[in-house]
Amino acid sequence: MTGTVRIQARGPMTRVTLDRPDKGNSLSAGMVSALDAAIDRCREDGTALFVLDAEGRHFCTGFDLGNLDAATDDALMARFVRIEILLQKLQVAPFLTVALGHGRIVGAGADLFVACQRRVLAGDASFRFPGAAFGLVLGTGRLARAVGPARACEWVGSGRWISGDEALAAGLAQDVVDEADIAPLLQRLLAEGTRLDGATRGAMQAAAGRERHADQDLRALVLSAARPGLCERIRAFRAATLET
Repeated sequence: MTGTVRIQARGPMTRVTLDRPDKGNSLSAGMVSALDAAIDRCREDGTALFVLDAEGRHFCTGFDLGNLDAATDDALMARFVRIEILLQKLQVAPFLTVALGHGRIVGAGADLFVACQRRVLAGDASFRFPGAAFGLVLGTGRLARAVGPARACEWVGSGRWISGDEALAAGLAQDVVDEADIAPLLQRLLAEGTRLDGATRGAMQAAAGRERHADQDLRALVLSAARPGLCERIRAFRAATLET
């Protein structure tokens, strides 16, 4: 357990819970490091099913914009790069990954949801991809591979809210369950996860091309984040958001 995530391991299933409900589970540097370490540990401890969920009203409201006034462009870019590396680790993990999303699922939090192999709505949810409003390209390629390029560009370009029903229809989410159905769902997924060993699942992931675009995705992010004025663009975005 850390101050940002809770980790509960039961045999071959590891459940990782985002635990900053007072901050909308926004992705602080500490939370990203904790998630990265959890994935590394699961690669070594025999985890067959990795469950990602969240405490509180929202799954994840995106990148933590706290202390933005003291940030520099380079420091912010490094944080976004670490998020992309985390997303890539999650995407190609040699175990079955499932995200249980609810409430608001925004920006880097939506990218975290998309990176999982199975994407389930655990109640009402809505999505938004606002990063392009401050010039950042994070997760767009991953989203496009999940829902198609045209739809991904429309969602990212408009920055509008996407309902749970629309997310299900587009394939962004694959299922929706009530609270009572979560435990049976996880038992079914655990049976699927333990069917293959880690080496076989990793080879299957590679054969399916889940790591094929990693360099392209990282390059797109770095080029967008390296444009001068990143901090100022984010400050302007935050100010505009607070006014609406």
